[in-house]
Amino acid sequence: MPLSWVRLDTAFPFNQKLLAMLQHRNGHRAAFVYICGLAISGGQSVDGFISAETLPFTHGRAADADLLVEFGFWVPQPGGWLINGWDEFQQSTEETQLRRKRAQAAAETRWAGHEAVTDAERARQYRERRKADGSETGLPGPSRCASRCASRC
Repeated sequence: MPLSWVRLDTAFPFNQKLLAMLQHRNGHRAAFVYICGLAISGGQSVDGFISAETLPFTHGRAADADLLVEFGFWVPQPGGWLINGWDEFQQSTEETQLRRKRAQAAAETRWAGHEAVTDAERARQYRERRKADGSETGLPGPSRCASRCASRC
């Protein structure tokens, strides 16, 4: 189950590794590749792994990946890179699936016995309740009429 969002620390712009990498000629580009890598990894449910085939979809080049490795953002792995610290800050695919199952079970419990009703059916039930209460006579009552006519009936 892919994540619909990933966590990014609000202090990221002040991260010492980032500040050092930004001093490099292509540091800004590599920083963007890192952010895109977070999004792709979360969206593909790969738990922080960026494959060599996925690198172009992060808008990155091999030089950007090398820079991210040099500054400790990515760790080289066979066939690609692992985002450093992914498991500390992001939910794993297993955790996401477990959370979704718990939410579905809670919703099923909450709505057990309830049936979906269309707007038309809900309006019909409302009219029937009002008619049974005697509150719907078809004629305007004094409180409704007073605001509409001069006779104040």
